[in-house]
Amino acid sequence: MCKLRAKYVGKVNDEALQSLRHPSWGYGALNAIKLRSSSSKLFSMKKIRLATRKSALALWQTEHVAARLRIAHPELEVLLVPMSTRGDRILDKPLADIGGKGLFLKELEVAMLEGEADAAVHSLKDVPMELDGPFQLAAILERADPFDAFVSVKISDFDALPQGAKVGTSSLRRQAQLRARRADLQILDLRGNVNTRLSKLENGEYDAIILACAGLDRLGLSRYIRHRLDAPSWLPAVAQGAIAIECREGDTEAAKILQVLNHKKTQLCVEAERAMNRMLHGSCHVPVAAYATLEGNILSLEGLVGSAKTGHCVRAQAVGHSHDPEGLGRLVATELRLLGADELMRS
Repeated sequence: MCKLRAKYVGKVNDEALQSLRHPSWGYGALNAIKLRSSSSKLFSMKKIRLATRKSALALWQTEHVAARLRIAHPELEVLLVPMSTRGDRILDKPLADIGGKGLFLKELEVAMLEGEADAAVHSLKDVPMELDGPFQLAAILERADPFDAFVSVKISDFDALPQGAKVGTSSLRRQAQLRARRADLQILDLRGNVNTRLSKLENGEYDAIILACAGLDRLGLSRYIRHRLDAPSWLPAVAQGAIAIECREGDTEAAKILQVLNHKKTQLCVEAERAMNRMLHGSCHVPVAAYATLEGNILSLEGLVGSAKTGHCVRAQAVGHSHDPEGLGRLVATELRLLGADELMRS
């Protein structure tokens, strides 16, 4: 059972055009990019190299960023630099046991430091709350579907799971919310890329698995979504569904080139979520969830901290002005602590 506390406080080719119309990352970006694309002539930089992981999802996201940059800056050559990370290679242990989601960034950041890449494309939910080293987030793209997907071969939705069903996820946040709703479930670790996880499901290793809707949408696998697990009953990972572009701190030209892709509304929402997580010292070692929305100038944030072992959760929510997402995040984190979040995180 969860406790709740609330408080007020250029030229476009056909393939690229179709990418820009893809529903998984929002609408209206094409016009926004066209309005700002004339700035490309102001830069001396003729080529930008984007470091990326080699997984199908990471490559989709980086190709997507590249297509949008080519439209925004027609004279700019955009190249991909695919590489494998330690987080991709170690698949037999939970992320929390081998160093966390930051393992997906290190090799890409080293490539930037050694001059092999100018920027790196990440799922923002994998980016630590504090960047380790001389780096900055130059742009955050419009958020796609932020929620989780219930995926099963035979079972229509979460509520139809039989007693003692096997559900696959390695996320402590998902484990905590699963146990909060159904203490009888067998929750089993699940690692690997999206297709690997789906293959394990289809081979009968699990009755159901939990994946991110955005990843399935981007890979053209939406047909696997049986049921969306959405707010307020289920909260996503901090910044889930958003793509971020990282570059070296002080590389002002690269940052300006990338800034054209920044989506202000998404930026404000994920800043509130990340501020909450930062104050809680959250990571993949701690079951933390958050979801922010923006209507006009009013920013709303709901956060959750839970126990992956017991399913006990605490929730807090607040609203504030969009000019202070950091303050809103800190407020919700404080409320969560008053409700016992620190004890849950220690457990």
